[in-house]
Amino acid sequence: MTTLVLETPYGPARAHLEGPDDARGALVLGHGAGGGVTARDLVAAKARAVSAGLAVALVEQPYRVAGRRSPAPAAQLDTAWEAIVDGLRGRLFGGLPLIVGGRSSGARVACRTSGATGAAGVLCLAFPLRPPQGKRPEPRPSRLPELDAVEVEVLVVQGKHDAFGVPPEGVHRQVCVVPGDHSLRRGLGAAEPLLTAWLDRVVMGAGR
Repeated sequence: MTTLVLETPYGPARAHLEGPDDARGALVLGHGAGGGVTARDLVAAKARAVSAGLAVALVEQPYRVAGRRSPAPAAQLDTAWEAIVDGLRGRLFGGLPLIVGGRSSGARVACRTSGATGAAGVLCLAFPLRPPQGKRPEPRPSRLPELDAVEVEVLVVQGKHDAFGVPPEGVHRQVCVVPGDHSLRRGLGAAEPLLTAWLDRVVMGAGR
């Protein structure tokens, strides 16, 4: 695995790269709010994409590179992500069909910026549809509009017992419900055949 440092308006980001030299597409994935690129679902998605002939970048946002666990504001995350994807296109992935995505918060960032990054598809791992209710009586706001606004193909892989809820399917959106919760630590294997087929379809469609 190769590590590349990419400059953003909010400091350096890191991209951990793996894949064949003759890749037929690229997948760029971001981490969750307090986690990193070693999350089990990110690693599993990377392995599946590499085996399907894609180059993969697992991206650490600048706040994580700086050693902070608390995420930056959404606008900063989005701006940094756009700079990261632009840098990867310019240095490595130019001309390749591009799929973006991530885990939890990283999936939200990928959805919000899918148009700006020119993505052919978005892969959402454990999309945090709605904050857990907890003890508050009022309903928590839904993030479904972020998914609905994406105009390209979307695949959501969600744990059946995710405390953040399970998004519905949509016009361009498939939802694969697997055993487990928001961590996706178990049951992800059930999604792998669908993930492979989805990656292939999006890459083939973008290459026409």
